[in-house]
Amino acid sequence: MKKCGIALILVSTLGLSACSSGDTTSSPKSVRLLAYDAFTPEPEIFSSFTKETGINVVVSLGGDTGTLVSKALLTAGNPEADVLWGVDNTFISRAIEGKLFDSYKQVDTAAVCVNYDKSFFTDAGISAPTTLDDLALSTYKDMLVIQNPVTSSPGLAFMLATIAKFGLNGWEQYWRDLRSNGVKIVDDWTSAYTVEFSGSSGKGKYPLVVSYGSSPPAEVVYSDPPVTEPPTAVIEQTCFEQVEYAGILRGTKESKNAEKLIEFLTGKIFQESMPLTLFVLPINPNAILPEVFTKFAVIPKNPLTLGAADIASNRSAWLDTWTNIMLR
Repeated sequence: MKKCGIALILVSTLGLSACSSGDTTSSPKSVRLLAYDAFTPEPEIFSSFTKETGINVVVSLGGDTGTLVSKALLTAGNPEADVLWGVDNTFISRAIEGKLFDSYKQVDTAAVCVNYDKSFFTDAGISAPTTLDDLALSTYKDMLVIQNPVTSSPGLAFMLATIAKFGLNGWEQYWRDLRSNGVKIVDDWTSAYTVEFSGSSGKGKYPLVVSYGSSPPAEVVYSDPPVTEPPTAVIEQTCFEQVEYAGILRGTKESKNAEKLIEFLTGKIFQESMPLTLFVLPINPNAILPEVFTKFAVIPKNPLTLGAADIASNRSAWLDTWTNIMLR
C-alpha cells in the first residue's frame, strides 16, 4: 500500500469516453471512487460499467485504511469523492459515528494473519510458530514485524486478534511480552511486507509479518521468475476476520450514479475479479474463485473476531493502552 495522499488519479483504463442513450453532445458523466492505496482492480474492469451506464469511474487513492477514514471524516458532508471503498469492521464504527455515509454495503471478506518466510525457518533448522503464544517465545525473538494499529487496518486487526484471544485480563501482558521479544512496529502494510519482511516480496530481516491469508497466492501470481508454490505460509491460528464495506459518501451530488457503482462493485463481474487483484473473498454467492486462490489462500474455519459494538465502545481506549505499552 503506497502512501500517495489524496491526489486524484485518473487511471487511463478507467477514463473511457461515455455516451449515454445516444447523446454524444453532452459531457461524459463521472463518479469518483476513493479507496486505499492497495486498491488495484483488474485493468479496464470498469469498461463494462461505463459502456452500460455512460459513467466514467475516477479513482482516488488515500493511504492505508486508517488514514483513508481519518481524511474522509474531515470532509464528511462535503466529500472529495462519491463512493468510498475499503472501510472494514475495525473502522466502520468511526465512519458511522462521523456520519460518513448515506448508505454502505459489504463488499468482501479477508483474514488478517501472521505470515512467515518458509525458507528462513528451513535454513535456520527451527519450526515456524503456530500460535499467537509462540510469537512471544525467545525462539522467535527479533523476528516479527507488525503495523501500528493506530494508523493501519491490518495492524488494528492484529491487535484486536490478541484481545479476542487473550481477553481483557491478558492482552496487555501479551504485548509487553512481544515488546520484550523485539517486535518491530511500522506505520503500514507496505512498510512491513515489502520493506521489513524477509520473504521474496520484502527486503528486510524479519521472517514473520502481519499480512493476509491471501498473501501466498499473491506471491505465486506476481512471482518473477514464476513459481508454482508460494515462498510464504500463513499461521492460521493467528487469523482475524476482516469485513470490508463500500459506501456512498454523505453530501455527494452524484448519489444516483454512486448507487449504480455500488451495484457494480457487488455484482458478479467485479466480485469475480477481486481474488486475484485485491486478494479478498467476494461476498457475491455467484462469484467463482480461481484455482490458485482456492489452492493457496488460507480461509480460516474459526477466525478470531470481536463484535462491532465491542470494537466501537473500546477501540479508542484499547489504542491508548497499546500506545502506552508499545510506544512510550
